[in-house]
Amino acid sequence: MKKLLLLAFIAICIGLVIPHKLYAVDITVGASTWYAWWDSVQKEQTLKIDPAFLYGPALAVKFNEDYYLTFIYLYGKFDMPDEMDGGTLKRTDADLALNYRLSNLFKVFGGIKYNKYSSPGMEYSGIGPGFGLSVSYPLTTDLFLLGNISGFYLWASEDNDHDGKFDAKQYGFNSTLSIAYYIAPASTTITLGGRYQYFKVDYDSYKENGDHKHKFYGVTLTATYTFNI
Repeated sequence: MKKLLLLAFIAICIGLVIPHKLYAVDITVGASTWYAWWDSVQKEQTLKIDPAFLYGPALAVKFNEDYYLTFIYLYGKFDMPDEMDGGTLKRTDADLALNYRLSNLFKVFGGIKYNKYSSPGMEYSGIGPGFGLSVSYPLTTDLFLLGNISGFYLWASEDNDHDGKFDAKQYGFNSTLSIAYYIAPASTTITLGGRYQYFKVDYDSYKENGDHKHKFYGVTLTATYTFNI
């Protein structure tokens, strides 16, 4: 399923982009960080997790005036102070999306989302489609207000030493609001804002474990450099 989903997305990207006129390709590379709080609730009990930084690369490829591809990968380690001998949750959050310009203000996007978190003796991962809408509003020549909202549905699985392996469905939404400043002489963009993500995990079996709800929220900071080839 994961390989088929990725192949289908690549085929859609090629099919949409190739028929259109191509310009010089703009490449944007940089780094992103997210200082996030993580609220995890299972059977009405909240797991105590300290806030932490997620960080990783950001990439965008602009094919023409209408289409561009974006990729962002974030990874972080969260401490669980109430766990015996201390505990750590490692989390990965990655998004690959094809964006289409509706107008100078609005864009729609769709792609693949990958989510993973693990602790000693447990690993959870999910992958699936996501779709959303974004807006870019110019405040001045070089200052922009950015916002987006998206939903996703993932096929997931969890494997732990105590209960074994079982499948799940994960669904939720993600939203961001930020200010971006473009430094023209350096071809660099600095973006500061906030991000909120919510998702729920429904287990196909192991019902006594109950559904699992997660909330992530915090401050984001991204710096990117743009060049063309």
